[in-house]
Amino acid sequence: MSDTHSDVRVRAAEGGYDVVVVGGGAAGLSTALVLARACRRVAVVDAGQPRNAPAAHLRGFLTRDGLPPGELLAAGRAELTGYGVDLLDDRVDRIVPVPGAGVPDFDVRLADGRTLRARRVVVATGLRDGLPELPGLAARWGRDVLHCPYCHGYEVRDRPLGVLGTHPGSVGQALLIRQWSADVVLLAHTLDLSADDRARLTARGVRIVEGEASLVLVTDDRLRGVELADGAVVPCEALFLVPRFEPRDTLLSGLGCERDAQGRIGTDREGRTGVPGVWAVGNVADPRAQVVTAAGAGSAAAVALNHDLVDEDVERALAAATAPPATAVPTAAPAR
Repeated sequence: MSDTHSDVRVRAAEGGYDVVVVGGGAAGLSTALVLARACRRVAVVDAGQPRNAPAAHLRGFLTRDGLPPGELLAAGRAELTGYGVDLLDDRVDRIVPVPGAGVPDFDVRLADGRTLRARRVVVATGLRDGLPELPGLAARWGRDVLHCPYCHGYEVRDRPLGVLGTHPGSVGQALLIRQWSADVVLLAHTLDLSADDRARLTARGVRIVEGEASLVLVTDDRLRGVELADGAVVPCEALFLVPRFEPRDTLLSGLGCERDAQGRIGTDREGRTGVPGVWAVGNVADPRAQVVTAAGAGSAAAVALNHDLVDEDVERALAAATAPPATAVPTAAPAR
């Protein structure tokens, strides 16, 4: 790792970075790796708050299935260090465009007072999972209170599974989770189920339990069930729910990036936002992205971003080649 003030000063003396990546998860590290291999000067600033920190293992990532998430990030950081990428353990407070000809440069201002100059910025700050306020639930998040069956369903297959009705998507989630177990119950909780919902759930073999949940029951560090407001207990060994996706997109909003119809920061397929020079990848732009998907998005963004920089490099070279030669200023004749 090269998180030192002297490294940053050296980069500043060299004219700054080609790209500063904000966020050191799978998307951000993958972006930095491809750019570094394109011989770009790159820094990654990471606040150390990965979304999947509560999970013991990451799943569905070819050759890395079952690896603890922290080990994947540590390996990625080690690879980047070998390519000369600067890794800064800090938080970015603000990104400020620096006006100029063409695409502006950016000042990336860190919480510790440092400022990094960059030609382009990539925001890969991820999201937070907003959870319902149910006693005992937050402590089990990522362990046996889960969201994505593609990430965790195989590990809890064929067990009694519950789905907490907190979101319009909970019905679809229950119908999906039935793929992993024949014993699935939807706890209606705060969800108002339509007659069509009930018909589909029943046809799929998903039981419906009415009443609000009041407590997540844990025994010997294992989820045992959910207690309802009337005191009844619904047994389950894992509980799925749809969290509130809360993108960490304050930096992008501050830059004036527009949102799409769903309220998310709008990007094209390669991560470009509507603000020239600003890119967004991973869960900050796509809450559905798994680790492997986010890494792929970072790689694709890096390739497109490098082409964007090459175009600018060519324009600068042409401007320099066609600029008229500087006119020599005559010196005054010596006095006689």
